[in-house]
Amino acid sequence: MSMDTVGIPVSAPETVRTAVESGSRPWYAGLRRWLARRQVRTFMAVYVGLLRAAAILAPRKRAPGPEGLDILLTGTFHSDNWIRWHLKPLADSVRCRRVRIVATNPVPDVANVEAIYPPRWMVRTMGAVPARLLTFMWVAARSRPHVVGGFHLLINGLVTALIGRLVGARTMYFCVGGPVEALDGGVWGENRYFERVEIPDPVIERRLLEAVAACDLVVTMGTRAIRFFQSRGIDTTFRVVPGGIIPPPPAPPVAPDFDFVLVARLVPIKRIDLFIRALRVVADRHPSVRGLIVGDGPLRGELEQLSAELGLTSVLTFAGQQKDVWPWLRRSRVFVLTSDSEGLALSLMEASLVGLPAVVSRVGDLPDLVEDGVSGYLVEGRTPEAFAERLMEFVGNDERYAQFSRAAAAAGARIEMSRTVERWNEALDFEARAAESRSASA
Repeated sequence: MSMDTVGIPVSAPETVRTAVESGSRPWYAGLRRWLARRQVRTFMAVYVGLLRAAAILAPRKRAPGPEGLDILLTGTFHSDNWIRWHLKPLADSVRCRRVRIVATNPVPDVANVEAIYPPRWMVRTMGAVPARLLTFMWVAARSRPHVVGGFHLLINGLVTALIGRLVGARTMYFCVGGPVEALDGGVWGENRYFERVEIPDPVIERRLLEAVAACDLVVTMGTRAIRFFQSRGIDTTFRVVPGGIIPPPPAPPVAPDFDFVLVARLVPIKRIDLFIRALRVVADRHPSVRGLIVGDGPLRGELEQLSAELGLTSVLTFAGQQKDVWPWLRRSRVFVLTSDSEGLALSLMEASLVGLPAVVSRVGDLPDLVEDGVSGYLVEGRTPEAFAERLMEFVGNDERYAQFSRAAAAAGARIEMSRTVERWNEALDFEARAAESRSASA
């Protein structure tokens, strides 16, 4: 990986690069970063020691009965659809008896899925994440499920790898965010504890990868994450199982109100400022264009202020968080995603199902669904001008738009719910893989 003069990967998120390179950083920033590195390294050293000890003391893994696997999961979720599209195809698998998920935010009703919430007093006393993880470990120890799993490596995947060994369960790590979850020690991800290290740390990365290697199954949203882990020598079972989406019911066509729509959490890693600045460039050439942002988050006020400063108040609409995104997607022409890092975004999958061409960053697993120059565009330069250039390809060019729209809909059909259920049927066949392994070693 190419580095710049201060040891930051050239591909690192711009928000992180700016923080490290800023001349306005206080004098004690270097000391704070050094202390953070020592703390994280110590934490990971203790963790790896426990992981190795658990491998020695681990009880035999429970064999599934004829009724199927009892699966216990945990994670932090940001929308009902995100939970639904990931859990429903898993719960519908013929190999799954039931799914239980430990969460602190409300879990929507999904057949064969049971939500478990930590006590309120525990959340108030120690915080949402510690309360959730302690509840997850307690339920795993008491019920001894066949499979335990966590969404994201930091910190759910780490807990999953350890508790799975201790209770004799198979472990499943959902790599939702792509390679950035472990790359350089997790400093480019969204975990506040690890990102304090700020610059690459090969020691922390190596210890994170040991946790990944300890998992029986690593589920990724696309192929890039698998190539990353395998390039680091990880030899475990990988399966690409993106979320499965139920297509929206047919609806009469409507004239689009918005030329460009972005659906995302309003957080730094999504780089929504790039979309807003790109829209300004496009509007300078085509004053009639309209943009839409669907989602909410801590940056909403800042982004609305940026929109106003750029004179986009009448051009850009902030719709906020929406339980049902289908009407908003149908009222739009082109889907946009400007993230620093992604797995395979569910919002992109939803947009594909309604035939929206996509203009997205060439990051993570997005190229698995967007074919550059066919169903959309993958932007490498990731500047407002680079995004604007691609967005303008669809302004006033109905023939190009129709071709890309058909290709996007065909790509979206690949992640329809029934196909994702079939992927889970194969991914959860632990016994068949164990038999193959015994046969190969005989």
